[in-house]
Amino acid sequence: MNKKLVSFAVALAFGTAAGVATAQTVVKIGHVGPLTGGIAHLGKDNELGAKMAIEDLNAKKVKIGGQEVKFELLSEDDAADPKQGTAAAQKLVDAKVNGVIGHLNSGTTIPASKLYHDAGIAQISPSATNPKYTLQGFKTAFRVVANDGQLGGTLGRFAVKESKAKSIAIIDDRTAYGQGVADEFEKAVKAAGGKIAGREFTNDKATDFNAILTKLKGKKPDLVFYGGMDAVAGPMMRQMKQLGINAKFMGGDGICTEELAKLAGDSMADNQVVCAEAGGVGKDKVAAMDKWKADFKKRTGADVQIYAPYVYDAVMVMASAMQKANSADPAKYLPELAKISYDGITGKIAFDAKGDVKDGALTLYTYKGGKRSQMMVVK
Repeated sequence: MNKKLVSFAVALAFGTAAGVATAQTVVKIGHVGPLTGGIAHLGKDNELGAKMAIEDLNAKKVKIGGQEVKFELLSEDDAADPKQGTAAAQKLVDAKVNGVIGHLNSGTTIPASKLYHDAGIAQISPSATNPKYTLQGFKTAFRVVANDGQLGGTLGRFAVKESKAKSIAIIDDRTAYGQGVADEFEKAVKAAGGKIAGREFTNDKATDFNAILTKLKGKKPDLVFYGGMDAVAGPMMRQMKQLGINAKFMGGDGICTEELAKLAGDSMADNQVVCAEAGGVGKDKVAAMDKWKADFKKRTGADVQIYAPYVYDAVMVMASAMQKANSADPAKYLPELAKISYDGITGKIAFDAKGDVKDGALTLYTYKGGKRSQMMVVK
């Protein structure tokens, strides 16, 4: 081989090695949520939580395997649509991300989880609550909030035993989340001896509910449960008032936002709504959470909607597992993630054999004066 070829080969080899070294210093974290559409305010809330975590990790100059790394966020929009969700997931797989935080909705999280599993990429959902997500047996799938079995079950028992509802109507939006939480709610109502007066369904983009509400009005419900998101729940409450349905309104974390009061307007009476957030902090964590929320507002200019703190903790949990494994390679840090015990702003995070968070808390809320008001934290 002549000298020029030898020099070229050496330069090429050095360049390739340098490229690998450079690539190893960057840890790519994917985030997916609905950044457009009716619940974009929730997706952006999640994204801001992820950005804040990435900023804090980089400020700490984290070392993995003895080398300082730079964390980068690759954020994708799934518009809460399952097809767009799998397309977004494939983009992150192709980008060879080191891990994924997301998706927000169960309907996008579940189909996307197969792509991450097949690629061997760790996924932590900060907000998907459908039990099916972790029942698939994927060793790559984790979540940091309670699931619908806990959420719907708690609300169902509360409706019968605490709200003393005699006639309960259920509406869901037919998404994996909405139908899933409504099913669990119905099971718990029946188990507690409650009566289901009727069950109807709509979709997550509907604006006219007169037909189903008129049908339910004849059943004289004193409580209406809605499985779905706030973008539909608000207008639904307005139409309930127009039709003279004076019932309590209940729902899961999808409706449990500050935005709901704006969407429902003057149709929301004080203490009329009871909703549950799949998460919550005990008394020992309240001060730290309040401080974090104030910091979030200062840094992002936005109030926390629901899950930004859980996204933040999910990123930190993933980074902690990488540090423990001395590697950002999912194949190497996944065993550490599975056995992690991390003290986050949302509480102690550890996972069971399925990937569900252990001792997941729930927070029950109502609304007073157009503001969300905490009732209690339950486990």
